[in-house]
Amino acid sequence: MTDTPSTPAADAQPNEPTRLKRTFFQTLELDIRMLGMVGAFVLISVGFQILSGLRNSGGANPIDWLLNGTFVTPRNIFNLTIQTVSVAIMATGMVFIIVMRHIDLSVGALLAFASAMMAMTQTLVMPGWLGIPLGSAWIAPVAIVVGVITGMAVGALQGWLVGYLTIPAFIVTLGGYLVWRNVAWYLTSGQTIGPLDQNFQIFGGINGTLGEAWSWVFGAIAVAVTIWAMVRARRLKVAHDFPVKPIWGEFLLAAVAVVLVFGFVWILNSYEVPTARLARDFAARGETMPDGYTTGYGIPISVLVLVVVAVVMTVVAKRTRLGRYIFATGGNPEAAALAGINIRMLTVKLFMIMGALAAISAVVASSRQTFHSNDIGTLDELRVIAAAVIGGTAFAGGIGTIHGAILGALIMQSLQSGMAMVGVDAPLQNIVVGMVLVIAVLIDTFYRKRAGV
Repeated sequence: MTDTPSTPAADAQPNEPTRLKRTFFQTLELDIRMLGMVGAFVLISVGFQILSGLRNSGGANPIDWLLNGTFVTPRNIFNLTIQTVSVAIMATGMVFIIVMRHIDLSVGALLAFASAMMAMTQTLVMPGWLGIPLGSAWIAPVAIVVGVITGMAVGALQGWLVGYLTIPAFIVTLGGYLVWRNVAWYLTSGQTIGPLDQNFQIFGGINGTLGEAWSWVFGAIAVAVTIWAMVRARRLKVAHDFPVKPIWGEFLLAAVAVVLVFGFVWILNSYEVPTARLARDFAARGETMPDGYTTGYGIPISVLVLVVVAVVMTVVAKRTRLGRYIFATGGNPEAAALAGINIRMLTVKLFMIMGALAAISAVVASSRQTFHSNDIGTLDELRVIAAAVIGGTAFAGGIGTIHGAILGALIMQSLQSGMAMVGVDAPLQNIVVGMVLVIAVLIDTFYRKRAGV
C-alpha cells in the first residue's frame, strides 16, 4: 500500500475559517491598529456611560445605569467635541515633529503667547491706538493674523536654533516652555484680558455653530466628498493595475462613512439651544420668538476649523514634496541628506508649521473662554505629545498619521471628561492618563514588532 500525500487544499480545509477571519481586514485595507483605537474609544464611552448612570440613579440594574448615564448624550458629545479641538489641531503638527525625530515642549506656552498677542490686539492696539472699536469687522481677522504670524515667527526661531545651530529640540523647546508663557505674562501685566471681540468668539464652540440646517448641508458635502475620494482612489488603482477592494467592500465602507457622518450631525443637532438664549436672540433682532420654537446647536465652527486643518495636513503628508521629505528624513536622516534634502531648512519649516498650528489652537481656546488668561494652554504640550503617540506616531521616526493623532486627542479628552463626570479627583485623573499613555506605547511597540514595521 502506498502512502498518498495530502493535497494542499485538503490540508488547508480545517483552517479555512481562520484564514477568512485573518484576511477580512486585509481585504478591506483597514488599519487594525486604528480599529483598535476606535474600539478603545467605544469602550471608554460605554464604560463612563454606565459609571455615570450608576452615580446618577444607583440601584443594581445595569440596564438602568446604561440608560441613565450622561456621557453619551448630545450635550456631553458637543462639549467633548469642542474641548478636543484645540489639542487635536496641535497634535496634527506634533505628528510631523515626532516623525522627524524631534519634540516640541513649548506648544502650550506658545499657545499662551499667541493668545496674549491676539487679546492685546483686540482690546488695546486696535481700539486704543487705532481707534477701531470692538465689534468692527476688522478686529477678528487682524487679531488672528497677528496670532498666526507670532506663532510662525517663534516657530521659525526655534527651528533655526535646532536646524542650523544643531541645538537639540528638547533643549530649545524646553527653553521655549519656560520663556513664552512668561513673555505673555509680562505682555498682559499678569491680567486676564477680555471680553474678546464677538466675531472672534464664534471659533469657541458654544458661541459659534452652523445650526441644524447648515449642519445637514455640511454632512451631505462631507459624505459626497468621501464617496468621490473612494471612487477616485479605486479608479487610480485600476488604472495602474494595483489590487482593489471588492465592490461589496467599497459599498460597506461607504455605508459606514455615511452612518458616522450623519450620526454625528444628528447628535449635535439634538443638543437644543436653551429657550432663554433663543428669546434673547429673537429680541436682539427685534422679533418675537414663536411659541414652542426649538432648535439645535449643530456643528461648532471650531470643528470645521479642525476638519480644514486635518484635510490640509493630510494632503501635505501624502501629496506634497514637503510631506515626502519629512517622512523620508524621519525614516533615515543620513539617506535623506545624501539624496539632497536640505534638512536644516526643512526643520525650520517644520517648526513654523507647528507654531502656526499653536496659534490656531490659541484662537479656539481663547474664544471658547471668551477671554485670555495666564494659565491658558497649561500642560497642553503633554496632552499634544500623548495624543500623537497614542495615535501611532513612532518616536523612532518615519511613522505617523494625522487621523491617528486626532483620534488620540479624542481618547485623551474622553478619559479626562469621563473621570471628571464620575467624580475622580484631578490628581488621580493625571495618574490614569499617564498610565494609559505608557500602556499605549507598550502596545504599539509590541504591535510594530509583530508587524515588522
